[in-house]
Amino acid sequence: MRPELHRVRDVLRATLPYAEEKISWGMPTYWQGRNLIHFAANKHHIGLCPGAEAVAHFAGELDGTYTYSKGSIRIPYGKVDVGLIARIAAWRLGGAEAR
Repeated sequence: MRPELHRVRDVLRATLPYAEEKISWGMPTYWQGRNLIHFAANKHHIGLCPGAEAVAHFAGELDGTYTYSKGSIRIPYGKVDVGLIARIAAWRLGGAEAR
């Protein structure tokens, strides 16, 4: 579990270099004037919480691979797609809700 969590953290740090790492809602969070994205370990998956608008925007890429709900994506261990996580984080930084 830990290596995959480190992969998620590494990609978020690379994609959001000016974001502050902090704990919010009990999860590691990347904050840059607002909460951008949270993630957390669960028993069978990593919970990635980029917010409802980001999940809706990326739903086409998530369908068939990941389960998701209004504001969170469940990424099973062994199926971490760092490219997708980087795209979601970059979208959150400059996405529609930032304007």
